[in-house]
Amino acid sequence: MSYIIDRRLNGKHKSAVNRQRFLQRYRRHIREAVNDAVGKRSIKEMEQGERIVIPRKDISEPNFHHGPGGQRNIVHPGNREFQQGDRIKRPSGGGGQGSGSGQASDSGEGEDDFAFEIDPQEFLNFLFEDLALPNLVKRHLEGTRTFQIRHGGIVSHGMPAKINIVRSMRQASMRRRALTAASRRKLRELEAERETLLQQDQSPQRQARLAELDEHIERLRRRIDRIPFIDTVDLRYNHHIKVPVPVSRAVMFCIMDVSGSMNQDMKDLAKRFFLLLYLFLQRNYQHTEVVFIRHHTSAKEVDEEEFFYSRETGGTIVSSALKLARDIIKERYPVEEWNIYGAQASDGDNWNDDSPGCAELLEKELLPRMQHFSYVEVMPRAHQALWDQYEGIMDRHPDVFSMAQIDDPADIYPVFRQLFHKRMEAA
Repeated sequence: MSYIIDRRLNGKHKSAVNRQRFLQRYRRHIREAVNDAVGKRSIKEMEQGERIVIPRKDISEPNFHHGPGGQRNIVHPGNREFQQGDRIKRPSGGGGQGSGSGQASDSGEGEDDFAFEIDPQEFLNFLFEDLALPNLVKRHLEGTRTFQIRHGGIVSHGMPAKINIVRSMRQASMRRRALTAASRRKLRELEAERETLLQQDQSPQRQARLAELDEHIERLRRRIDRIPFIDTVDLRYNHHIKVPVPVSRAVMFCIMDVSGSMNQDMKDLAKRFFLLLYLFLQRNYQHTEVVFIRHHTSAKEVDEEEFFYSRETGGTIVSSALKLARDIIKERYPVEEWNIYGAQASDGDNWNDDSPGCAELLEKELLPRMQHFSYVEVMPRAHQALWDQYEGIMDRHPDVFSMAQIDDPADIYPVFRQLFHKRMEAA
């Protein structure tokens, strides 16, 4: 009888391999459910799992069971109507919206849809599938204080908890062989001589020699047995050292117009886009920081609460926010140590004389320091001067700059996928 022991740390009645096969089989249904969930969730709900509903067909997972045993002869009848691989059409129903037909009945069995849960990690995997950050370099932090414990070899002194049993037993075996090599060699010679004497006639001289050999052999065996099986000099210990590990880290600049023309609905659209970008960065970097910059005629660095929910009145000068982002980068985020990303959300309004200066500032001051900069316009209307100026930048720098328009929450995720879809490398 064979036993299969699964030592993986999975939940009850769950198999990691079978679950991955199941998710792969119904990838299309899951991705559609994930895409629908993105437009309905708030920021706090984005990193949660999701309930997936799919048609109940071919959903059983493989399992082990006892067979009938023995030998059997089975005759399977043929099928004249269908061949392997044929698709059987669903019976056409009438009246209601269900898959059945005819009137209600008190007999028969129905077929329900199959529903299951995916965990937050699986949800994010499907959410960001086929996406990649453009110009991803992952600069590393120099002089980091992050350390990782690694194996540093074998030493002869250490803590009892770190004893290396295999190396200790190997060392003990080598010590015993070295200390008893001469005695074992002499023992083999004496035993060979004794066997030779036993095969000859037993004269008084040979019997005396046998007695002498037996005594000598016994002394050698006692000497060998006195060698301890393991000694303190044999103990070997695992040695662990702390190695500094470079940590890839990124900073995300969220720039948003909070002038009187930006209502709360527009801010919510921007908020969802910023959230997706932040979650995406977290999956690619070990450490991620966020800098919130709000602006009207002047710019200010604020916290998240004030960034999304505070309203201002007056006009709009976008260049003030871009200048503040440039100054913060110079002061706190050296380009050789940080991966810098920027995201700007606006309704498109800007003082006309300021738009050319914004384009020049963005192209000459910010883009050379950044991995990527995204601009989203959250106003369903004709584009203005700022959009026209940014279009020229996108034509000249398509790898580090992208822009799109978002009209309603349903457009956020498609636009995000469009901006960060994986670019196929040229062969």
